[in-house]
Amino acid sequence: DEQLRFAIANTRLLRLSYDGAVRIAEPHDYGLHRGTTRLLAYQRSKAGAAGEDAVGWRLLDTTKISDCSVLQATFSGTRNRGQQHHYVWDALYVRVR
Repeated sequence: DEQLRFAIANTRLLRLSYDGAVRIAEPHDYGLHRGTTRLLAYQRSKAGAAGEDAVGWRLLDTTKISDCSVLQATFSGTRNRGQQHHYVWDALYVRVR
């Protein structure tokens, strides 16, 4: 929880394991969605994947995230409107600006 909030507040990239793959992602929204704590992230890379499978928006169940590290690298913040994927959240804990 603390790492996700820090990364979003400081627009820092995350390195995490999810579904057996290491991913680098921009964390954008963190909150409760349909009764489950989730992270909306823009995935920049996924180990062992190329092309469309490696890049794009992902809604991640936080209970499945492991080995999460906040990287020194930053990202620019909110992506342009054409690429935004805002969900209806039961409770939104933090959103990137």
